[in-house]
Amino acid sequence: LVLIRQTWSRVFSCCEDVGVRVLIRFFSKFPSAKQYFSQFRHLQEPQEMQHSSQLRQHARRVMGAINSVVEKLGDPEQVRSVLALVGRAHAIKHKVDPMYFQLLSGVILEVFVEDYAEYFTTEAQSAWSQLMALICVQVLAAYTELGWAQNSSV
Repeated sequence: LVLIRQTWSRVFSCCEDVGVRVLIRFFSKFPSAKQYFSQFRHLQEPQEMQHSSQLRQHARRVMGAINSVVEKLGDPEQVRSVLALVGRAHAIKHKVDPMYFQLLSGVILEVFVEDYAEYFTTEAQSAWSQLMALICVQVLAAYTELGWAQNSSV
């Protein structure tokens, strides 16, 4: 918990830029994820993505959601509640395949470790891996509650 909070305070001080780097890497590695973003699915080049106000806005939302989880880490019920909202919104409103949460969580860790190598020790990386796994499990639980597995064509 302490490691997560300490490393997060470093990341969160530049959260928009870090979030943009995360999304650019995510969309570069997994271009099929762009299908869910009508406002920037046409962007091909990292340079274009870097300057997209819509992409920046989504980066702030992603980092804000992580911040909410980190702030509530001592209270499992509140963490579950935050992630249930994220899961439901992405399942119902955006119809995002839940596998993208797992892919995104891997990219988030990659970028954090690269950008903040001196703070992301082996122990910190392990703590963040566990947190990302928890986030994925909780988001997937929201999908399951909604019957996503039955409704999904994937």
